[in-house]
Amino acid sequence: MQTGARLGLGQRLAQVQKSRLVRQNIILFAGGLVAGIGGFIYHAIAGRVLGPATYGQVAFLIAVYAVGTAPALILVTVLARYTATLVANGNTAGVRSLMTRTIRLVTIPGLLFVLVTTLLARQLAAFEHLQSALPVLILGFSIALIWQVAIPRGLLQGLQRFTALSLNVSIELIVRTIVVFGLLLADYAVSGAMAAVFIGLAFSFVLGLYSLRDHFGHVGARVRLRVMAGFSLTAAAGIIGVQILYNQDVILAEHYLASHDGGIYGGLNKIGTILYFLTLSVSQVLFPRVVEAVAKEQHPGRILLSSAGILAALGAGALLVFAVVPGLVVGVLFGPRFSDATPFVLAVGVIGLSLSLNNLLVQFFMAVHDRMFLPILAAGCVAEGGLIILFHAGVGQVVLDVLGSLVGLLVLLSIRCYVLLPTLHAESVAEPEPAVG
Repeated sequence: MQTGARLGLGQRLAQVQKSRLVRQNIILFAGGLVAGIGGFIYHAIAGRVLGPATYGQVAFLIAVYAVGTAPALILVTVLARYTATLVANGNTAGVRSLMTRTIRLVTIPGLLFVLVTTLLARQLAAFEHLQSALPVLILGFSIALIWQVAIPRGLLQGLQRFTALSLNVSIELIVRTIVVFGLLLADYAVSGAMAAVFIGLAFSFVLGLYSLRDHFGHVGARVRLRVMAGFSLTAAAGIIGVQILYNQDVILAEHYLASHDGGIYGGLNKIGTILYFLTLSVSQVLFPRVVEAVAKEQHPGRILLSSAGILAALGAGALLVFAVVPGLVVGVLFGPRFSDATPFVLAVGVIGLSLSLNNLLVQFFMAVHDRMFLPILAAGCVAEGGLIILFHAGVGQVVLDVLGSLVGLLVLLSIRCYVLLPTLHAESVAEPEPAVG
């Protein structure tokens, strides 16, 4: 009996090891882990050197930057879906055209955004009590650059080149962390923290283009970007919704809470998003795999269930650490001046896991181009912001606001998925193939 049980377990482990989904998740998880560690070391360095009050300004700017990356995430999603469909149909000749035309197209709004940021820099700095407008200017350039970085990342994801994508994501945060340490030691404070973001993005963009160099010599048919317009609207709504969910709380907390409490909550938000960023690879793998399954008339529900299981397993490990040694987590990341955050570490861990599961479902809905999830997601965003505006007596109250809204949203999205899955077939989600020529 025991021998049979061991053989059965061994066979299951062998099947897991041979699974393409698992291998792809491991590759992207490794990159996400490095990027996550780099990102939190970046915040730990800033928090320790600057202190809670000044770090709160950095947390605010990074939150605004994260909101500004929404167009980049939309680009990644749209380009990944378009490219994955091309690959599934055996047509990769248009990748070069897609890349070059998108770069030219995105340059125009990028330059306009830099101009608007330059004109409004002083007013934005005054709103958040920044001592200088320079960090806001650097923020504007960084947001414009991340829109360009998104283009090679979207193509790599659609091509399922997860090793190159993993390296691209991790190198950005490695460079950012190294640079911020030197700039803060040189006493550049908030401006140095934001300059490190820009420099990391520049390295990532160059690396992304290098990873796609084999497509530079392919002269294929000219792709028509108009065919992506319909899905772009769905992707925009989904991506912006998720971005709002994990950034508006920091912005509102910094506005409503005292300076010290705002910094404490900014640190808690970063601790909570450990789970989100560590498990982000699961949704990144899920998306092109689901698109591929739909294009090949395969039901993608099994991929979703397997991905949710992988995500839950990863999240459970992190939650265990948060529950057992919350003080150590705060101490290692931010130091003793953030000790007031310790009682809320497990709660923000649950927030991070809920956000990850919500994002996984949103990615699935976008991959099959379902639009019914959009009003549910919008209601979740409104609920989170409304609760914080109404109830913000302290850090603990804001944590409860966010936790309640995210768990409620997860329940509603899960119900939508339960209703959708039995009716989901290739013909029900089929769209016109990407046109070339």
